[in-house]
Amino acid sequence: MKKGLEAVIEMFRIAIILLLIGSLMGGLVKLIYSVFGIHVDDTHGAWLVGGSILIILFVLYRNKLQFSGFYKGDGKVKLPKRISTILISSSILMLIIAPVFR
Repeated sequence: MKKGLEAVIEMFRIAIILLLIGSLMGGLVKLIYSVFGIHVDDTHGAWLVGGSILIILFVLYRNKLQFSGFYKGDGKVKLPKRISTILISSSILMLIIAPVFR
């Protein structure tokens, strides 16, 4: 396959990952919040939840999913462990404080 076509197909793959896994994660977070009687829909906290899900998906893609994709170019490296830890920790913190922002 040509490099340009591989890159385009990989971009579609990333979009599908964002839509499918992101919506599943959003539904899971919404379910967990509803168990505790918390609703963050139509609040500023919903933006924090969305941002935290995007951060988690970014770390997942960079550390695992990029190696199983269509694009075979150079430059595929995992995020440093410290950066991954900081991003995931900040994402969890954002999920915890999201109900506060109404």
